Amino acid sequence: MPDQLLDNPPTPPAGDPDVEANAAGGPSPVPEVAINRSTVAELERRRLLHLQSGATIILAAAAVLTMLYFGKLILTVLLVSILLAFVLAPIVDGLSQVHVPRPLGSFIAVMLLVAGGCAATYFSYSRGVEFMQELPQYKAKIQALVAKVREQAEEIQKTTNTMLTPSGGKKPISVKESSDWTDMVSKNASSVSEAVLTITFVPFLVFFMLSWQDHVRSATVMLFSMENRNSAYVLLGLIARMIRSFIVGNFIIGLFLSGLSIALFAIIGLPYFYFLGAISGFLSLVPYLGVLLAVLPPLVADLGHLTASNALLIVAAIVGLHLVAMNVLYPKILGKRLQLNPLAVTLSLLFWGWLWGAMGLVLAVPITGAFKIICDHIDRLRPYGVWLGE
Repeated sequence: MPDQLLDNPPTPPAGDPDVEANAAGGPSPVPEVAINRSTVAELERRRLLHLQSGATIILAAAAVLTMLYFGKLILTVLLVSILLAFVLAPIVDGLSQVHVPRPLGSFIAVMLLVAGGCAATYFSYSRGVEFMQELPQYKAKIQALVAKVREQAEEIQKTTNTMLTPSGGKKPISVKESSDWTDMVSKNASSVSEAVLTITFVPFLVFFMLSWQDHVRSATVMLFSMENRNSAYVLLGLIARMIRSFIVGNFIIGLFLSGLSIALFAIIGLPYFYFLGAISGFLSLVPYLGVLLAVLPPLVADLGHLTASNALLIVAAIVGLHLVAMNVLYPKILGKRLQLNPLAVTLSLLFWGWLWGAMGLVLAVPITGAFKIICDHIDRLRPYGVWLGE
């Protein structure tokens, strides 16, 4: 019986339009699918939920940006304190190995930090006083420079007044002059005082971060749910290791640049070449602004005796060292440690520099590195971590 069916398949009824279309070589008809109202309602509900989630993400991002902008002073002080705590942590750990209590070791480390800052400030102040005492010797050069700048400014002002003079011989439009520097100081006095007051909290924050390190880490892990505590503990360890690598890598590069700068300034014969070389070497580590910051100390320190050839040599050498550091040493030493691609680093510098200014440039790389570690260990954020990586 089955063989008979295979040999003689049933024929469809005559007049079937599907059969006639296929026989004529036309396209097969599209089957009609009936969708009930409950399915349409479910699809509409999912679409609305998707739109609401997108709007929620946009509002949350705007809220975070607002908080980062208005909380700039507090957040930068907190992050700088964290970096300093990681710098001083080896000292505290070393003192703990010789049975020094951790609070006492933290106090000693903070006192060393404060003493180093005071020594650097005093040395810089004494050098500034000496420079002011020697300033009369530079009077002729400074007056010539100021006169040249003043002449150019007057020419620009005349050109501006001529362009702003209306036709018909009427009086020129008055241009409001800039306010006196005393007014600027009085206006910015409150913000400066607030910044100084906030910076005074740095030693205390560093002390408590060092002395309560274990408690802070365990308490932070306890903030998460039970199933996520292990991941949170691992994340904190990875972030701490990344910050240590960032600090150590920058310190190694800074020592290399400082040594070369000291040797160069000694050959040129700059005063206090060892101090100027160390400052110039570490200032060169500041992204983008490092070249300008590194050039200023040697040029200002020898303003009265500096020749054009020496000035050109200093600028060329510092620019060359900066390029070598950013393009060779940074990728070799820090690139493997942080595992960030150059595009991600550049965009992070642009964003945090716009948001927090100079401190944003300093903190951009460790913040981005910490964000990448978080993305690598969260399934939904893993594609962003891949994008930030090498």
